[in-house]
Amino acid sequence: MELSGGEILIRCLKDEGVEYLFGYPGGAVLHIYDAIYRQDDVKHILVRHEQAATHAADGYARATGRPGVVIVTSGPGATNAVTGIATAFMDSIPMVVITGQVATANIGSDAFQEVDAVGITRPCVKHNFLVKDLSKLAETVKKAFHVATTGRPGPVVIDVPKDITDPAIKIPYHYPDEIKMRSYDPVLEGDPEQIKRAVDLLLTAKKPMIYTGGGVILGNGSDELRTLVKLLAYPVTTTLMGLGSIPYDNEQFLGMLGMHGTYEANMAMHECDVLFAIGARFDDRVTGKIAEFCPNAKIIHIDIDPSSISKTITVDVPIVGDVAGVLHEMSKLLQSVGRESNKKELDAWWKIINGWRAVDCMTYDRGTDMIKPQAAVELLHEITAGDAYVTSDVGQHQMWAAQYYGFSKPKRWINSGGLGTMGFGLPAAMGVQLAYPDETVVCVTGEGSIQMCIQELSTCLQYGLPIKIISLNNRYLGMVRQWQEFFYENRYSNSYMESLPDFVKLAESYGHVGMRVERPEDLKPMMEKAFAMKDRLVFMDIVTDQAENVYPMIMAGKAHNEMHMSPNCETPQSPQSPERELS
Repeated sequence: MELSGGEILIRCLKDEGVEYLFGYPGGAVLHIYDAIYRQDDVKHILVRHEQAATHAADGYARATGRPGVVIVTSGPGATNAVTGIATAFMDSIPMVVITGQVATANIGSDAFQEVDAVGITRPCVKHNFLVKDLSKLAETVKKAFHVATTGRPGPVVIDVPKDITDPAIKIPYHYPDEIKMRSYDPVLEGDPEQIKRAVDLLLTAKKPMIYTGGGVILGNGSDELRTLVKLLAYPVTTTLMGLGSIPYDNEQFLGMLGMHGTYEANMAMHECDVLFAIGARFDDRVTGKIAEFCPNAKIIHIDIDPSSISKTITVDVPIVGDVAGVLHEMSKLLQSVGRESNKKELDAWWKIINGWRAVDCMTYDRGTDMIKPQAAVELLHEITAGDAYVTSDVGQHQMWAAQYYGFSKPKRWINSGGLGTMGFGLPAAMGVQLAYPDETVVCVTGEGSIQMCIQELSTCLQYGLPIKIISLNNRYLGMVRQWQEFFYENRYSNSYMESLPDFVKLAESYGHVGMRVERPEDLKPMMEKAFAMKDRLVFMDIVTDQAENVYPMIMAGKAHNEMHMSPNCETPQSPQSPERELS
């Protein structure tokens, strides 16, 4: 069977099991688009902006665990995709991005719509390829999927010059069954001696703490984590990216940790004597002041990526390997050694933790005549029975969704953690909804973020995606305003959102349903009405309290035990307010 380069590319995607290809056509990829037209196996989703293509593929990948696939043209097509590529890179999301390139003979000549896609994306991809030989195209695609999905996942770019896809040039097609790369061989099995050392250390703990990250979800290790947590009876916390790896209502779960984590999770982190980190990378939003991070703890760290171990925090027992496999081996060892942790000291530790838990750090004023954003998210959880796929944009609404929705399953919380990309929520929801057409998919956003990729309402109409958009509209760039209140003496420089559109009319102009909610008493009936419309996209413009802030909050450069609590929350030793501290 002889195929052209464009036909080879699409046939490779079919043989790789690709379901959807998110993209936008242009001159350098028209040969490929002609090949797309002449087949039905790989479905193309036409977005309205290349950034949205990458976010949609990203959302699809996070929800399914399968790689998201993107195609964009050369020049601005490639550069528009960079934000989404970087978003996936920061959160270790498997993605293959095909970028068109000018003809091989024109590379380096400043040809029309030429950019160095390989050079531009090098800092924000796991790997990238420039295809200069048609005979290497199929092998390169196989390598791209292999690199993107194994070890620590990530985005891979394949830059394809237009002449490589010329329909007049055909060669025999062969897609490799498997691929081996001499320079790339990720370690999957944890070292048995290190696993034994970790178990021995865990069993000596008097104040243990289990800290889990997105690697548990990416590594499909949630079941193994839950088994181990139950065996140990130790407290557990998760990062923003790890939410759902353990149920929010599990009695051992202390909530999310870090900058906007719970009082009990952060205090337990600060006071623990053995910290067990699983699939987490000790990022700055978690560690706070590095010099005071878990000052009394011995640290065990499991990660698939050896470069993440002791990168920012030096650990005592490193284990490189697949999270699910390592946790399984640890559970087997725990069950076989016939030893239990010190029950008396563990009971005393839980007593201290329960004292911290008694401080209702998530309380807020429920007695106002304004809609509180926290209440909107709690109601969302109630109406969806906590079983929706929830995407978010970035800002205060993202933190409130993380704090108040309550996730019980992995891969249900879809958000941009590492890069913090506004505009992510709606296109990511598209990818999730396409993957799971019968599931409830919600985009929690703000009036600032939603406008970054609002043109994708057109894509949603074209493909009949019944996403529910919950926009918490406080007429501010909320997180920017919060920091300006705390650190810039209420100088709200360019954080107020003036000249907002009528979101109801805007949604309707795209062919969707729009609702505006301004009174607390209207919130529940209108949200119920929105979610009863199973086959329609509904945009809920919810007008919320402008002055509401995200609490708790650890200020930049502070330790876990230096938290600022809500004015509605009383603690025995409340830190000073940020305003007093600044003065």
